[in-house]
Amino acid sequence: MFLPRPVKAVVFDMDGLLVDTETVVFAAMQRAAAGIGGEMPFATFQRMVGLQHAHSDPILVEHFGAAFDLGAWTEAVRTYFHEEAAAGIALKAGVVEILDALDEAGLPRAIATSSNLAAVHHSLGGHGLVERFHALITRDVQTMGKPHPEPFLKAAEALGVDPADCLALEDSHNGVRAASAAGMMTVMVPDMLDPTEEMHTLCVRIARDLHEVRGWISTARSGPVRST
Repeated sequence: MFLPRPVKAVVFDMDGLLVDTETVVFAAMQRAAAGIGGEMPFATFQRMVGLQHAHSDPILVEHFGAAFDLGAWTEAVRTYFHEEAAAGIALKAGVVEILDALDEAGLPRAIATSSNLAAVHHSLGGHGLVERFHALITRDVQTMGKPHPEPFLKAAEALGVDPADCLALEDSHNGVRAASAAGMMTVMVPDMLDPTEEMHTLCVRIARDLHEVRGWISTARSGPVRST
């Protein structure tokens, strides 16, 4: 398979791609479910990965039932998340290295995330990484969230680069759908979700980690290459 065009900009998802927040969220949801005498199956959690609350909340109601107290749940998950993340949120493998490579290549980059701006600063601020992105397309500035392509289209517009010349990096199925629909060269770096046949169809590559992506970007700067 090929990277079809030289990369002129990179658009990153955040949760599960740059930082290991998805495991923290899942742990918080498991605690919240236990608190109401229920369970949070991994399969149910997987359906919500990459979605804004407007899309994930109905999944919760479907799972827990019509009498489910969504407000109390949200507050409990928030509390448990901050407890779980008190010691800091770990970076995913290869984050600093790929940002260093983009600096060296002079390539602009953005974040397109379903999280809000406060969450971006909470997750990345302690690592000193927020300032290393040229645009932050958070939930606060989105009308339509993933799997709609708007977050990625806004990111390309903010960077001043045609979406077709952007490489989008995602770990979730809904994120891949959004990036592909935006017309970007889409790479999935799996975290909590395995790549499906659909993901292979929508992506130009499936990566082991960001270290592998870094090598592809460097090579693609000089034109299309065949994978090994």
